Amino acid sequence: MYPHERSLVEKYKNQPFAIIGVNSDTDLEALKKVREKENISWRSFWAGPEGTRGPIPSQWNVRGWPTIYILDAKGVIRYKSAGANEKAIDEWLEKLLAEAQSGN
Repeated sequence: MYPHERSLVEKYKNQPFAIIGVNSDTDLEALKKVREKENISWRSFWAGPEGTRGPIPSQWNVRGWPTIYILDAKGVIRYKSAGANEKAIDEWLEKLLAEAQSGN
C-alpha cells in the first residue's frame, strides 16, 4: 500500500487530510529501515514486539492486515475495510473532503 499512500499524501497535501499508519512488524530496527526505504513521510506507529497482538491492533479490533479506517473531520469512522480496496478508499476520501470543505 505504500505507493498508494504516498500518492494520497501528495494529492491531498493542502487538504484537511492525514494518514496514520500502524505497523505490525515485530522487529523495530527492521521497521525503521523499511520506513526509510519506502519513504514513509506520514505518522506511522509501531504495534510493539507483540506485532499483530500489540496494544493498538487489540484496542482497534484489527483482525487482518491491512485494515483501513477512514474517519471524517469529526473523528467518526465512516469506512472500514479489511484489505486494500484503493478504489473505495479514493471514493471515500473524495466524498469526505468535499463534506469537510462544504462544512457538513
